[in-house]
Amino acid sequence: MISILLVDDHALVREGTHALLQQDPNLQVVGEARDGQQAIELCETLSPDIAIMDVNMPNMGGIEATRQIKRLYPRIAVLGLSAHDDEAFVMALLEAGAAGYLLKDAPGQELIDAIYAAKRGESVIAPQLTQMILKRVRQGSEQKTEALTDREREVLLLAARGFSNKEIAKKLEISPKTVEVHLSALFEKLEVASRTEAVIRSMKRGIIQLSEL
Repeated sequence: MISILLVDDHALVREGTHALLQQDPNLQVVGEARDGQQAIELCETLSPDIAIMDVNMPNMGGIEATRQIKRLYPRIAVLGLSAHDDEAFVMALLEAGAAGYLLKDAPGQELIDAIYAAKRGESVIAPQLTQMILKRVRQGSEQKTEALTDREREVLLLAARGFSNKEIAKKLEISPKTVEVHLSALFEKLEVASRTEAVIRSMKRGIIQLSEL
């Protein structure tokens, strides 16, 4: 019997995943968490074999939760299950210690197979994500980037951690308009059009490190 902890801030997702896993008599969902902090607490009390982890959640996201779970309870395998297919999220979760990363639109049997693989100590990454990562790394490796200022890098790092413009402004004690100006400037330097693209490209080029997320 493989014991499983479901970690997702959406109750419907947890319920749907729970119902899917119940179809396999060798899988047992022993608990559900709505955020990363609750997941860490349940890992201590329930000691599951596998934690199926979302990435974006309130209070504490999946990346930090995975990092802490693997530090505190290294025998627990973490399997990412997210709607995000961006290289930044995938690589950050894997760097934090996750055994694999699947997308929420994956077939149910693919998730079940991934659980068994993670239990065996194997790594599991959705094929389309592997191809995407290789492609993006190749595309970014030959490009040069104009240096960001210290303030632009601060804004970028906070944006990468999921803070809104208003929250960034409060943390840095500047106005939301100034945050927009910094974002616009760093977008131009990185030759991107969104926060997600900026995070991906800055990680490829070593401007921010996975450990900082």
